[in-house]
Amino acid sequence: MRLKNVPYAKEKINNSIYVIKNPESFYGRFHSLFGNDKPIHLEIGTGKGDFIIGMALKHPNINFIGIEKYDSVLVRAIEKLEELNISNLLFIRMDALNIENIFHKEIDTLYLNFSDPWPKNRHTNRRLTSPLFLTRYENIFQNKCHVIQKTDNQDLFVFSLLSFNNMGYRFKALTFDLHNSQYVKDNIQTEYETKFVSKGMPIYYVDCEK
Repeated sequence: MRLKNVPYAKEKINNSIYVIKNPESFYGRFHSLFGNDKPIHLEIGTGKGDFIIGMALKHPNINFIGIEKYDSVLVRAIEKLEELNISNLLFIRMDALNIENIFHKEIDTLYLNFSDPWPKNRHTNRRLTSPLFLTRYENIFQNKCHVIQKTDNQDLFVFSLLSFNNMGYRFKALTFDLHNSQYVKDNIQTEYETKFVSKGMPIYYVDCEK
C-alpha cells in the first residue's frame, strides 16, 4: 500500500486531544483516561477511522481505542473525529508489535480489520493472527480472549482460522461472505470494506474467543 504524504500529519497528531501521547504510562490503567470502568474495545490498524468511529457512535457504553502506525492515515481519522462529539474514543500512534508493553488485562474485544496479509511464507509471523501475535494478545485481555476479524483475503482468513483453532479459540460466528449472511445486520464497514463490497468481493468474517 502506497501512502499519500500529509505534511502536517505529525504536528496535528502531536497536538490532538484524541491521541494518547505516552501510552506506556497508562499500562494497566487505560480506564482512567475515559474516567469510567466501561469495557474497552481495541482495533489494530484503525486506518482512516470509519469503523471505529461508527462503533463508538453506535455503542456509547463501550470505550474504544484505535491503533494506527502511519501518521498520514491516522490524521484522517482524527480529522473525522474532530467534527463529532464523541467521548468514548481515543487513538494511539504505534506499531502493534509493542502491544503487550502498552496494555495489560484491560481489553474486552480486539478487532482486526483488513490487516496486511503478508502473503510470503517468510513473513508468516508478521500476520496479526499468527500464533506469535495471538500469544502477545493473551495478556492484554481482561477476561476471555475475544477477537473479531474481517478480511478480503481468503488465504489470510484460512490461515487465521487454523491459528485460532490451534490456539484454543472457539468460533462464535463465522462466514465466508459477510454481506450475504445473518451477521451483516450489525456490521459497520471500514473504508476498504466499502470499496471491496462495491466491487462484489466477498468479505470473510470470524468472531472467536477462548
